[in-house]
Amino acid sequence: MDAKDKLITAIHQSPRNSLVMVFGPTGVGKTTLLTKVEQILTTSLLPTLETDRGRIPVVSLEAVAPESGNFNWRDQFKRILLNVEEPLVRRKLPQPLLRSGDDDPYTHLNSKAPSAEYRYAVEQALRHRRPLAVLIDEAQHLVKMSSGRKLLDQLDVIKSIANLTGTVHVLFGTYDLLAFHSLNGQLSRRTVEVHFRRYRANQEEDRRSFVNTVHTFAQRLPFPEPPDLAAEWEYLYERSIGCVGVLKDWLVRGLAHALQRGKTSVSSSDLEPYALSLSQCERMLSEVIEGELRLRETADDRCRLRTRLGLTSSSLGGGSPSGDNHMKRSDRVRPGQRRPVRDRVGRSSLLHGGDP
Repeated sequence: MDAKDKLITAIHQSPRNSLVMVFGPTGVGKTTLLTKVEQILTTSLLPTLETDRGRIPVVSLEAVAPESGNFNWRDQFKRILLNVEEPLVRRKLPQPLLRSGDDDPYTHLNSKAPSAEYRYAVEQALRHRRPLAVLIDEAQHLVKMSSGRKLLDQLDVIKSIANLTGTVHVLFGTYDLLAFHSLNGQLSRRTVEVHFRRYRANQEEDRRSFVNTVHTFAQRLPFPEPPDLAAEWEYLYERSIGCVGVLKDWLVRGLAHALQRGKTSVSSSDLEPYALSLSQCERMLSEVIEGELRLRETADDRCRLRTRLGLTSSSLGGGSPSGDNHMKRSDRVRPGQRRPVRDRVGRSSLLHGGDP
């Protein structure tokens, strides 16, 4: 199952207060995936939208990079309200003012007003608009905080809004989103993770899919005869590190170069000036490999988990020696100390001399 199918399944089948994290390399095509999922969700809800004109299928926006170093939730809430076409976004009132009976309560607001009134307005808008999901692109900007404690607070805000409104929130971002990975047990339980990975040249299926993608791009170029880009797939893979988004942007620049010169096809001479440099590819690849390693689960990891759960590692088919040694040490008891065993209870224990 590919990333798109996993994401659609997660949105439709997860509890309505769930969080979904979609992460992968930069330039892998996450924004394109978001757009495609938005189209699919909108199409699936069209029959309902015909009769329920107040409902919207999805809320889609981008998390803006902060200027001061900390993510600006007040600005994010305002952008959500504008996205759902909420009226009077700039004149939202705190609840005490709404109940005060003031003739002109708007005079109490200023540019430094707290974000609570905007968050409340977002919660009410999502309740009434009932979107299938809130899709947040570039969500790695949420990680821009000055402390680890605030990092947990960031995800708590999203979790709370998802819970209060019953709306699935989907975060699209780079491997920087892994900073949210397993911050606490409650968030782990309610979070679905979708790894949108790059094509890997050492995997036969991935290699074949990448070549097919290159062929598809070539077919869509506005030329009478599509160029044979598949013959250059290794070079295209090398300078895109297997990320389709990088490849697409590269081909668009090469296409513009060829059209400006009146050419009827795209050749390597058109692509080479716009290829990423070797140093850029190396830097991107290092970030990708680091992210992929953080997601890898080894036999030692599983053995350690089973040890902490009190399970044996024999069923793993040869667990790591370090795990077995740890269990042997934990089984040792001091002289005169009774081993922790389960005593038999009831009549049978009395018959065998157990304590009454």
